[in-house]
Amino acid sequence: MAWEVYVLEDVSQWLLELDGKAFDRIQDAIDQLEDVGPGLGRPMVDTIQGSRHPNMKELRAGSVRILFVFDPDRRAVLLVAGDKAGLWSQWYRRAIPVADRRYDAWLAELAAKEDDDGR
Repeated sequence: MAWEVYVLEDVSQWLLELDGKAFDRIQDAIDQLEDVGPGLGRPMVDTIQGSRHPNMKELRAGSVRILFVFDPDRRAVLLVAGDKAGLWSQWYRRAIPVADRRYDAWLAELAAKEDDDGR
């Protein structure tokens, strides 16, 4: 079974700026996430500490990280991407609040769609 993976626009734009080798490495990680879903574990995926959302995870490919969650419909939503090389702890301090806000917006959009469908 293939799992749905949604890539937010900011993440997509960041990925398109990568060189070929880095892009291939992270694309392989995304493909594995799509194939395995929530069962994909370390070293490719790890849980994030410090997020408001206990299901926040990171997809790892070298020093590149993508923060993501599985939403209530079990779709992987890629929220924030970056290269934390040389910025190990600082990267998380900046990225986690952004990921939290983007996921909050995603959940609000899902709720609005459900309200529209329920009318």
